[in-house]
Amino acid sequence: MPQVNLILTLPQSALVATSLGIDELGWHRSPGSAKYFHGRSIFFELAHEEGKPQFDFLEEGGWRDAGGDTQAALKAILAGKRTKTALSNQAMSCIPVDAIKSCHLVKTSGRALSLQGPKSLYEFPTHQCDESLTPDQVAEHIGRDPKPERPHRVYMVLAPVEMLVMSDLTPIEYAWYATHRPGKVFRTLAFAELVGVTQRSIVAEGVLMQAAEELATKGKKTKTISSGDLLNRVPFQDWIGYGNAGEGGLFVADRNKILVWRFPEPIPSSWSRAEG
Repeated sequence: MPQVNLILTLPQSALVATSLGIDELGWHRSPGSAKYFHGRSIFFELAHEEGKPQFDFLEEGGWRDAGGDTQAALKAILAGKRTKTALSNQAMSCIPVDAIKSCHLVKTSGRALSLQGPKSLYEFPTHQCDESLTPDQVAEHIGRDPKPERPHRVYMVLAPVEMLVMSDLTPIEYAWYATHRPGKVFRTLAFAELVGVTQRSIVAEGVLMQAAEELATKGKKTKTISSGDLLNRVPFQDWIGYGNAGEGGLFVADRNKILVWRFPEPIPSSWSRAEG
């Protein structure tokens, strides 16, 4: 019987069954040299057993049979196929965060880095959200201590869409707000906090200044400042936590909780030197 992996990939948000391991799948999907191509990915390994996912998919309103399509893909791998796409898009939105067993950052060259986790950061005690809440009121609302200072943070959201967000909320506060904000709610959220946005010229300085002004004067808690193809444009070393295993990392949240995967310490030199 072949080895079987069930992998959720970002930013495509596809669900793939495969007989390849994490590293082999990274090489299989690699478009080539990182000097010429962009193709970074995040692989989430999901729980399954005997050809069936070991979790219940979240209801999507009947527009597709996520469970049936996934079982068919796993069956195809057990029959000898190397890779089979189960869900080609929006898979992250219908998979509970507790189904994720491991997390890997994959460079364009196909080299994968296994992150440490998951670590549970916080379980949200309430699901009632009001957009008029200030950052300190958000903290109090969910049982967190208010912050004496509120620096502007930049989050790179990778699911359900790729976008850069400036916010005065901490990662835990932002995860709760993004998964509860009326009318703009994210069902499942994956994001990282960044440094070096201005140095990399990812966002124009004028856009950053305008976003900071709106956070300061218009009562906003979040402001979108860029979107599209961000995983390929932002180096992994610009993630908070790179080089400091106790900080930052990749956050994943739903309306009930937030988890985090941290960078290992030390980061293997073979991965840090790899292209992409």
